[in-house]
Amino acid sequence: MFGQLFGKYLNEQGVLDKETLDTVLKEQSKIRVKLGVIAVADKLITQEQADEINRIQAEEDKRFGDIAVEKGYLTEEQVGSLLAKQGNPYMQFLQVFVEKSKVKVSKIDGYLENFQKQLGLDDNEMEALKKDDFEALLSVYAFASKPYVTDIAGLVLRSINRFVTTDFYFDRIKSVDHLDYRCMVAQKSEGDTDICIGFATDCDNEALAIIASGYTGVECKGHSVEAYDGVGEFVNCISGLFATSLSNNGVDVEIKPQMAYENQSAKGGAYILPIHIHDQVVELYIAVDSNVNVGSMPLIRKMKAKDLSAVNSSNVGKGTVVIVDDSGMSRTMLNNLLTEAGFTVVAEACDGLEGVMAYKQYNPDIITLDITMPNMDGTEALKEIIDYDESAKVVMITAAGQQNKVIEALKIGAEKFITKPYEKEEVIATMEALLK
Repeated sequence: MFGQLFGKYLNEQGVLDKETLDTVLKEQSKIRVKLGVIAVADKLITQEQADEINRIQAEEDKRFGDIAVEKGYLTEEQVGSLLAKQGNPYMQFLQVFVEKSKVKVSKIDGYLENFQKQLGLDDNEMEALKKDDFEALLSVYAFASKPYVTDIAGLVLRSINRFVTTDFYFDRIKSVDHLDYRCMVAQKSEGDTDICIGFATDCDNEALAIIASGYTGVECKGHSVEAYDGVGEFVNCISGLFATSLSNNGVDVEIKPQMAYENQSAKGGAYILPIHIHDQVVELYIAVDSNVNVGSMPLIRKMKAKDLSAVNSSNVGKGTVVIVDDSGMSRTMLNNLLTEAGFTVVAEACDGLEGVMAYKQYNPDIITLDITMPNMDGTEALKEIIDYDESAKVVMITAAGQQNKVIEALKIGAEKFITKPYEKEEVIATMEALLK
């Protein structure tokens, strides 16, 4: 974040042209290495321990170092040493900037001083910015009087940094009573408190596609169905992680299906946090109000269910699978992963109703059911499948924060569950164990 903001300031001052700035940011990003990679390289932890920590991160909003200390794999001192090796963003930017621009280091302090004044940061806040310390900056950039808003903003920023890209920065949060948008992908959670989290754009930029492509690893373009699906999956991940933190504090919420809207207005008190990603702007939308209405006519995002039984039907490999998920992007990701591992996906379905029919038609070895779907959710579909075939092997697909739904599904008759975002090793091990 420091590099993007300070680089933008230097560009505005005529010190750094856009082409050189892009080069500096690209080179800087290569310097930063994941903490787990350094820890394994230094033989402080094993690769298995690093993988375990990564799996925990997929379920809980915690830093790699904090989890490692909690598990007893690393000490606080070792984590501090690893962070130092990982690199200070300010020093990284300074190193590449001086090399590429030929500006003398002695002149940097003057630019920094004016940059700090322009942002209105005190010395402590400036030091936090130099370290890309989101936690320290949240109280400045994302302060909100409503409970949970700042926490959600922090979770989103950490998730972008971890799952999508490090090439981003954000402006100060704003309170609004309505928001006109070109497109919006949002998800509500209802219960002890009502929450809505979404991403909106006011023009045809590529911000949604960048988020979708970065999170899913599948290339998306513009405001396509794939882009909406990918962003929806990212929002679902965030909603799940936040629901988990609420549950740990005794606050229960139920996550509803994510929806996409175009050319409408969100009405009601909410907060928006502008996030700049790869020179594109997307607005994080956060509402903690049951009266908020993000849109009246959601898009039908369903990608047509697929009959794949003719594909490699003579050789089913490790076993046949039907995938049921309202997100076409999620189905594609899971299909690719399973096919690569030697399973044969014979059909895909878009919701619980289609999933039940697909099970009866294809009689797969395994059927996967997303928990949160429109028309008929995963647990309802599970009941009908078990009533039809009590020996059915069913794997529930869940985001973090849906523990109660998982427990209910296991009681009904589900064999296993897999947590999004997908971890390849976990998925394959779960499916293979089920067939054995």
